[in-house]
Amino acid sequence: MSFNKYKSHVEEGDTAIVYTGFDSMFPVTVNRGKTTQTKYGAIKHDWLVGHEFGAKYQCSKGWVYILHPTPELWTVSLPHRTQILYATDIAMVTMQLDLKPGSVVCESGTGSGSLSHSILRTIMPNGYLHTVEFHEKRAQTAREEFKMHGFEDIVTVYHRDVIEEGFPIENEADAVFLDIPKPYDVIPHAIKALKRSGGRLCSFSPCVEQVQRTCLALHESGCFEDIETIELVTKPHNIRKTTLPIVNLGLSDPEVREALCGKAKGNPILPFAYEAGNCLPVGDVIMISENSNENTNSRRKQTLKRKQDWNDKNEVSRDKSAGQMSKRAGNDDSLSKEEKEPSTPTPPSFTKNLFSTRTCSSPKEIYGHTGYLTFATYCDL
Repeated sequence: MSFNKYKSHVEEGDTAIVYTGFDSMFPVTVNRGKTTQTKYGAIKHDWLVGHEFGAKYQCSKGWVYILHPTPELWTVSLPHRTQILYATDIAMVTMQLDLKPGSVVCESGTGSGSLSHSILRTIMPNGYLHTVEFHEKRAQTAREEFKMHGFEDIVTVYHRDVIEEGFPIENEADAVFLDIPKPYDVIPHAIKALKRSGGRLCSFSPCVEQVQRTCLALHESGCFEDIETIELVTKPHNIRKTTLPIVNLGLSDPEVREALCGKAKGNPILPFAYEAGNCLPVGDVIMISENSNENTNSRRKQTLKRKQDWNDKNEVSRDKSAGQMSKRAGNDDSLSKEEKEPSTPTPPSFTKNLFSTRTCSSPKEIYGHTGYLTFATYCDL
C-alpha cells in the first residue's frame, strides 16, 4: 500500500479509510475473513477486496464510503499516540521550509506521524526523512506504519534523545523541524545537521515562553536570520441572512423625484428609481419576518398604534395652527378656504419594500489554538 500512488481497487493488506461523516473517519487494514463494526453496521472485508476505492458500502443501518488513504485523510483518522499537527499547520510548515522532491529533512519528534506523512509525500521520490523519537514504543510503531504505507525506502526512525545525542547526520539537511518541549536546547545540534549552503528551521511550541527562549537561542547563536513566529488560528465565519429596509429618499414627492430621477436632466442621480414613485417607503419601516404568516396580528397592532401615536402627537399642532389661521382670517378676509383651514399632517406610511442580503459574522470567541510556529533561515558565517 502506498500513500503517494493512487490505485483504483482495494487489495488484501491495504489500508483503507472508512468515511462515515465529514468529522468521522477511521482507518482499517483489509484482511479476508475479518469484519469491522461501525455505527451504521458491520463491514465485511471480503466484500472490500476487488472493489474500487470510493465505493459506497451499504451497511445494515446506513452506508459508508471506502476511501483511498492520503496524508490529509490520515491526519484526521490516525490513532493518536501523542498530540498531532493538523492540516493548517502542516501546510504552513511544508511551504515555509521550502520542501520539494529531493529535500533532506530532520524531524524531532516523530509522535503519531501526522506531519511525517506529509513531509514524505512532499520530498518523494528521492528525498529522505530522518525522524527522531525518544519513546521506544512510539518509534517502533512509527517504523511499522511507514513500512505499511510504502515509505520505508525514504525514512529512518531513530530511537534517541535528540537533546543529548543530536541528529544522526551532519551538514546534509535542507530543513530541520522541532516539536519537543525544549527546542532551544537543540539549536546547536540543528546547526550541525543543516547544510553549510543554508537551510530552514521550524520549531513548533504551544507556549509563548518556549517561543521566547527559542528565538533568544536562535539570535544568540549568530547563525540564523529572518526569525519570525506565526500563530495559525482557524476562524470560522457564520453565514446569516439580513433583511434591511430601503432608504427613504422622499421620492413620493413629485418635485423631489423629478430632481433626483428626472430624465430631463440628462444625467439623473437615481436613473432607475423614477418609475417607483409612491411605491418607495415614506416614514418609518416595519421589518417583515421571513414567514409572513407569523405575528401578523402583532404587526397590525403595532402599525395602528404608531398611527394613533402620530395623530395624538400632532393634535396640539393642529389646534395651534387652527388658532393662528383664525386670527389671520379675522385680519384678512381675502384668505381662501384652503388657507384658512389647517392642513392635516399625513402619518408616515408603512412599507413592505425590504431587501435581503447574506453576510459573514465571526464568533465572539475563537477556539482552535494549537501552537506557535517559529521559522528561521540558517546562514553559515
